[in-house]
Amino acid sequence: MKIYFACSITGGREFESVYQAVVYALAENGHSVLTAHLVESDVMAAEAALSPRDVYSRDVAWIRDCDVLIAEVSVPSHGVGYEVGFALGIDKPVLVLHHEGRKISKMLSGNLDGNLAVKTYRTTEEAIHTALRFLSTRG
Repeated sequence: MKIYFACSITGGREFESVYQAVVYALAENGHSVLTAHLVESDVMAAEAALSPRDVYSRDVAWIRDCDVLIAEVSVPSHGVGYEVGFALGIDKPVLVLHHEGRKISKMLSGNLDGNLAVKTYRTTEEAIHTALRFLSTRG
């Protein structure tokens, strides 16, 4: 399955190790993660070489091309919120993950769109398990 993984870049990288573990587990399970480079520690430098228009065009094309979008939203991000809304607007299944105890936008937690699943996790392993379970229902 082709996955667009969305995570905070400029808003903060507090959950970078979770991003990495989830993306690596998805790849190990045979999925193609179009945005795998976003979980790497050097992402800020790599993305700095691109113009905002280039990033927008690339990412929108990837969202259109993906089968599902998975977003880790424990760190607020304007970009991730936009990506989630865009994906839902074009009828893509979306899984939103956030660490238990972290507040997320009511625009996500209150959204009843049938293509949106909002799930909490306590451990990295639980986040991985939740993502793999979500994908198994979309297969």
